[in-house]
Amino acid sequence: MSLREATAADVPLIQGIARATWPISYAAMISPAQITYMLHLMYSTSALEDQLGPKGHRFLLAEQDGEVVGFAGFEHSYRGTKRTRLHKLYALPQLQGAGVGSELLQAVATAAGKAGNTALELNVNKQNRAKSFYLRHGFVVERDEVLDIGDGYVMDDHVMVKSLQG
Repeated sequence: MSLREATAADVPLIQGIARATWPISYAAMISPAQITYMLHLMYSTSALEDQLGPKGHRFLLAEQDGEVVGFAGFEHSYRGTKRTRLHKLYALPQLQGAGVGSELLQAVATAAGKAGNTALELNVNKQNRAKSFYLRHGFVVERDEVLDIGDGYVMDDHVMVKSLQG
């Protein structure tokens, strides 16, 4: 497997992985209508171009046998802190548990350190089985928050943090 930095030309690849992953990953947590709403909110072409452009997010793509099989989206010095915010981390459902997410997460941690950040942070749905993945990788729950994302939907999440120092 190899990793590479995404560009705006990769937006359709990111969208394809999100569309393949979300209905499976979130089926037990949120309604199909909320999945559709959130995919549009976070993964429309304009939303991703905004993230890759003015918002300054970086995306890493994981490739296996010439095919993109996962991605991570992140932002250094989130809100003026020394934290890198992991906004997105997904691998195709058939490859979950095969190390794609771990490799992407390690690459984000390495990039965060190079950027002078001292911690990673992320939000994860309280019911998401990915919480155990993050716990295994050294994250701890810092706090809980409920975020209103519009249209009557909320995200009921843990904020998890991992120190990158010693």
